[in-house]
Amino acid sequence: MRGPTQPAGNVSDSLLEAKTLTKRFGRVTAVDAVDLRVGAGEIRAIIGPNGSGKTTLLHLLSRTLQPTGGTIVFRGRDITRMPPHRMAHLGVARSFQVTNLFFELSVFENLRIAIQASRTTLNFWRTADSLSEINERAEALLVDTGLWSRRNELASSLSHGEQRHLEMGIALAAAPVLLLLDEPTAGMSPTETAEAIRFIDRLRGRTTVLLVEHDMDVVMNLADRITVLHQGRVIGEGPPSTIVNHSEVRRVYLGGDGAWMEAGHGN
Repeated sequence: MRGPTQPAGNVSDSLLEAKTLTKRFGRVTAVDAVDLRVGAGEIRAIIGPNGSGKTTLLHLLSRTLQPTGGTIVFRGRDITRMPPHRMAHLGVARSFQVTNLFFELSVFENLRIAIQASRTTLNFWRTADSLSEINERAEALLVDTGLWSRRNELASSLSHGEQRHLEMGIALAAAPVLLLLDEPTAGMSPTETAEAIRFIDRLRGRTTVLLVEHDMDVVMNLADRITVLHQGRVIGEGPPSTIVNHSEVRRVYLGGDGAWMEAGHGN
């Protein structure tokens, strides 16, 4: 399994930028003046111990939470106060920790509905099967997600890992510019995790990916750059080779000996 390659863009060609982004819940500061720049075409990982603010940061960037302070700019446009339902129109898609599928529909139908929902115009007098472009797109996603052989089976019959792959396929239905993934390999077996790594790696150069992840094997195999959070603040940022040798990261996250450890689940 190969490591990350040079991203299609770089941080100077920032696609997404947060400046002094802050979120407080009463007296608790979950995200504390975070600066983040994600370059076009890169795969960026956000890691940190339990309670470090990873998922809260993702909620802010996807606009499902309102920040207490700071700004968010996407493709040069200030989206700090933008309603979350408008994010898809800008080219942002997201998956969540909890799988959300139409369990009584087939795998193919789940993808087809997601593609149809992303289209602004539809001719409702045509049958679903006649929408050849949508069907072809759904079939392509079946191949990308490795679910071609399960296309006619109910989503409820899939394993947990396969359901996560389907959810990522649904997030890709609108061909987003930026894909936000919240612990995409959580609960997967080693075999499923390896397939998820291959799947996300195939997006390299096609879609910018920002993922929150606890599995260091996933992070080290995929990330062009890593942002490390601790107590809501950024304590380290850079390519994997920099982060693994970062003294502050080693102290608070990886253990004093610098050994990579699985951090477990948490926000």
